[in-house]
This record gives sequence, C-alpha cells and structure tokens, in this order.
Amino acid sequence: MNLKCMILEDEPYALQQIENYVNKTSFLSLVSSLANPLEALEVYHKNIPDLLFIDINMPEINGLDFVKTLKVPPLIIFTTAYSEYAIEGFKVDAVDYLLKPIGYPDFLRAATKAKQLFELKLTNNSKITEKEIITDDSQNLFVRSEHRLIRIRFNDIKYIEAKREYACINLSDGTAVMTLLRLKVIEEKLPKDIFLRVHKSFIVNLNRINIIERGNIVFDKKVYIPVGEQYKEAFDKWVGKHFFEK
Repeated sequence: MNLKCMILEDEPYALQQIENYVNKTSFLSLVSSLANPLEALEVYHKNIPDLLFIDINMPEINGLDFVKTLKVPPLIIFTTAYSEYAIEGFKVDAVDYLLKPIGYPDFLRAATKAKQLFELKLTNNSKITEKEIITDDSQNLFVRSEHRLIRIRFNDIKYIEAKREYACINLSDGTAVMTLLRLKVIEEKLPKDIFLRVHKSFIVNLNRINIIERGNIVFDKKVYIPVGEQYKEAFDKWVGKHFFEK
C-alpha cells in the first residue's frame, strides 16, 4: 500500500528535490506539490494525504501553524534549515524532521518511519494485549511490531518517543521500530541504570548522551530532545554525576 503524499515547500530547489525523492521511493505516491500555504489549505481538503512533507519557514503562515489548523492532521515530516525547530515539531507529533540540505538516505529513513507508523495505525484494532507483546531479559527487549516479534538490544536503543497511542523506538543505526505499546509500559521493562524518562514523550539511553545544549539532549546534532520540568531534577542529578564543569 502506497502513502499518498503532499509537499508544501516554498523553496523551488527543495520542492523539486523532495518531489524527486518521493517519485523514486516505491511506497510513496505524490498527489500534490505546492509552494503557497494558503493555496495548499484548499488543495489539502480536496484530497487529504496520508503524509505531508512541509517546510517550517514560509511566508504568510509557517509550517507549524499550518499543521495546527488541520483538525485531523496526516503524518507530518517537517523540512527546515534550522535544527532548533525540532523541539517545536515534537509538540505537534511530527513523525520526523529533515534538516536541509536533505540527502536521500535521511529522506528514506524518515519516510520509512512514516510508513511503519501508517501500517501500525491500520492494525490499531488488534486485540493483542500489552502483556503478550513485550517481554524482556537482562540484555534485550522483545516488541511486537507489524505482526512480527522483534528483539532489540538495550544498547542499540538511543531514545524512545511517544506518538499518541504508539511508541517509536529509535536505534543507533538510524532505524526505528514502531509499536502499539504505551511509553509507560516500555519504561517499566527497561533497566533503570541505563534509561531515564526525561519528558512525557521521551525516554533516553543515558549511555548514548554526549551533548547537552541549552537544557536539550542532542543526538548527532539532528535530534534535540527537551527535558520536561517534571523530570528535570532527576536528569540534573544524573548530569551532576557524569558531566563536570569548571
């Protein structure tokens, strides 16, 4: 099954580039490609897409505000030249964001994550219980995703993100595993000396943290994870033990 895609991008080069990427990706189908956000609103409601690639910085209305106007938004992948906008993207449940200039490997990774989430939504009516789809041992997490049981090594997990009724387990190789599990259920199965809840929507692997910038955890300078006020005390305590300042 192909995902119907809409592109909203006011930079001509970026628009053409994303069109090319969509056309060369077998599970994506382009239904509309526009540069004007006001025109895009009318087109959107005539042919609602499954996936929207949208620039954040646009005239008249930015991408974040555009998404907020949609009563039932599709899967969202933001495109931007500014990595700090990733934090804002989390607030509207974006699947991912692509930092310009966009390479095809990053595009394909984000699109594949959207495909997994789309397929997961199709199985949302499954009667599988949480106890049946997750078990663990000393080194691994077992998760059911897309009717498969997948073993994930704790050390391979970078961070886990809540996506409404789903969770996205992001791995060190850049791939992601989608599961119907709630974040709280996963948290209970993870070793407390390795993983820490730092936000209502995020659990991080403490061993994978190398950069902390302005209160955000930075992974590979592409993923910025905010630390929520409710979790700040526990995180600051861990930072105090592992990072030293003059």
